[in-house]
Amino acid sequence: MREGRSEQHRTAGGRRPDTAGSRRMHWWALLAATFVLFAALTGCADFSSQDRDQAAGQFSANNDSFEQKQKTPSPEPSAPQNPGPPPTGPCVDPDPQVIATCLASTGGLMPGDDQATTTVVAERTTGKLITAKRYGPQRAIASFDVDGSGDGGLVDFALSPTYSQDRLIYALVTTASDNRVVRIAPGDVAKPILTGIPKGATGNMGALYFRSPTELLVATGDAGDPASAANPTSLAGKLLSVTSFGSGANPPPKILAAGFGSNVALCHNDTGSVYVTDRTQTEDRLQAVGSGAPKVLWTWPDRPEVAGCAVSSGQIFVTTTRTQQILALTEPTRDKPTITPPTVVLEKRYGALGRIVSSTSGAMLFATVNKASGNPVGTDDRVVRFIPPASSENRA
Repeated sequence: MREGRSEQHRTAGGRRPDTAGSRRMHWWALLAATFVLFAALTGCADFSSQDRDQAAGQFSANNDSFEQKQKTPSPEPSAPQNPGPPPTGPCVDPDPQVIATCLASTGGLMPGDDQATTTVVAERTTGKLITAKRYGPQRAIASFDVDGSGDGGLVDFALSPTYSQDRLIYALVTTASDNRVVRIAPGDVAKPILTGIPKGATGNMGALYFRSPTELLVATGDAGDPASAANPTSLAGKLLSVTSFGSGANPPPKILAAGFGSNVALCHNDTGSVYVTDRTQTEDRLQAVGSGAPKVLWTWPDRPEVAGCAVSSGQIFVTTTRTQQILALTEPTRDKPTITPPTVVLEKRYGALGRIVSSTSGAMLFATVNKASGNPVGTDDRVVRFIPPASSENRA
């Protein structure tokens, strides 16, 4: 592994005050918890007719701002309580940190509560969105018709910023003809928001992130064609800003950044900084997205197959598929822009790793991708709870 290039980066869309960023993270956790509760009450819904947008009509408008709530302190991450004697069966994993088992190959995921003891996870190859907790029942709360071949399928999802009112879920999916962003509501059909993202045998993995109540960031892979990532007329290999959410003809998204490779993932901190991991033909990368071109923070010429990233307590955590690791890098700041070399904080314990996400308490969840890229065991694929080690460097 060689040391990558590091330089001071600017935040995407400008630096936000800490209080606003913390409020956004708190709201995200509240919505996630509401999502799991709603799933438990409603059971399984099917939104398989993704192209019947004309018959389905228009969506109701999004609210223009987040509901203002008083910030409450986030508790420190704690170990899950012992629920008693474990059940028996082929899908019971003895590891106490494993909270979901026997999943199809996974895509995006999110915590369902502040302590990350529950999860919502996308089964990439089946198109199902699953809620789960350790020893608890798994519920499919949405099901999409997807093309799960290669690395396509139900790639990622994001809750509407006003989910507690509108119950809308956005998803990045692969169809028979393209990759696209859709959104769905309980009892309704999925409706296209952004279509025509190139599809390939590989390079379909991307990510979604609501940067504000009215802006959805969409990261797309290069669809197996690196030249398309640099082509301004192509939606492949880009970071896109989507601000129109109707089911009819929407204006083209704004291109914020270009040149991304395959397996593109997004992560962010609570002050608005956005980071991207991806794989190219010559190296894997971690980059910061600001107002200009992406800033390369670290490169891996040995190509460990970076799969996802998450930010917590001043550290960026990166998962890898081939080398089966979680790596920790100290997040750059204005005063200390130089990024430190990666430290291995977990290695070859759960097999091939996919996406990773942080919760407001600092606990994390990551998903395995052993069925697609590893040697699966009987309880794969899994979602695992992870408490990251504290940084050895004081970044205050």
